[in-house]
Amino acid sequence: MRGLTLIGVVLVILGVGALLFGHFSYTETKPLIDAGPIHVNSQEDHTVWIPTAAGIVVLLAGLGLVFAGQRKT
Repeated sequence: MRGLTLIGVVLVILGVGALLFGHFSYTETKPLIDAGPIHVNSQEDHTVWIPTAAGIVVLLAGLGLVFAGQRKT
């Protein structure tokens, strides 16, 4: 089951990344005025927090899939 192990490794990497970084930010640009040659935009900063419990669950699920994939081979 090579695919199961591969999915497990990807989940482990995502879980570790979620635990290390904890959040990510992005900027959204919205048009305010778009009247002929006049264009006015607004930029909004957003921060998305990743719960620690979610990182732990994804990490454990990935480890489970890695071990399950190794066991069936």
